[in-house]
Amino acid sequence: MSPSAEYLRFRLGERRPVMAMVLGSGLGSLVERVEAPLNVPFSEVPGFPASGVSGHAGKVIAGRLGGREVLFLSGRVHYYEKGDAAVMRPVIEALRDLGVRALFLTNSAGSVREDMPPGSVMIVEDHIAFSGMNPLIGEASDGRFVGMTAAYDPDLRERLSAAAGALGEPVSTGVYMWFSGPSFETPAEIRMARTLGADAVGMSTVPETILARFFGLRVVAASVITNLAAGMTGGELSHEETKTMAPMGGARLARLVERMLADGAFDG
Repeated sequence: MSPSAEYLRFRLGERRPVMAMVLGSGLGSLVERVEAPLNVPFSEVPGFPASGVSGHAGKVIAGRLGGREVLFLSGRVHYYEKGDAAVMRPVIEALRDLGVRALFLTNSAGSVREDMPPGSVMIVEDHIAFSGMNPLIGEASDGRFVGMTAAYDPDLRERLSAAAGALGEPVSTGVYMWFSGPSFETPAEIRMARTLGADAVGMSTVPETILARFFGLRVVAASVITNLAAGMTGGELSHEETKTMAPMGGARLARLVERMLADGAFDG
């Protein structure tokens, strides 16, 4: 067990989370429904990276949601902060060591579709790693040859869609394209993304998905749409817009996650 996992096991005590969830920019409100929360700053956990992005709290939150024990990672560290696609590896490895078997990834993203406006929730069915980076570069074992045909677990995606249907929440499904950031995409890049089959664009999630699959975790992911992408409205993009709009879709996503947990989607 890694030092990170050993420390978290000590802090968690008898808690045994059935899944872990990474919260994207402005999505920290997802933890407001958590019962009996335990907060552990990333800075206290050996080997955990520290984020310098506003809107990312940088802490582990353990508690009950939908009647199940859950581990939230409020804040992530991005490739563009460190120039390292594997910067979240210690975190995801610790989750594996703790016995977590499913990882729910969330992000704030720009839509390249007119029919998927700000406030929408998109279930990620596949991704395009346009940055060209891979968090397993340098890994010596043959485990680095990770199959990605079903990177986003079909059963968990179906259960997320079913939760949306049960609650009457409209959701979209689509392909997420990972750009390295931190600058936003150009209108020409967005036209390219649309041509290549992307539905949303962002600066995270893909390296975490690859790492999670490397460590044997099931993955489900959802994008909260905060803006229409560059060139679609005539306006300029900003991180402030992301932080302002994310809570709107985040509140909808929170209800879906709670319903998934209550329905036992992550049990077993």
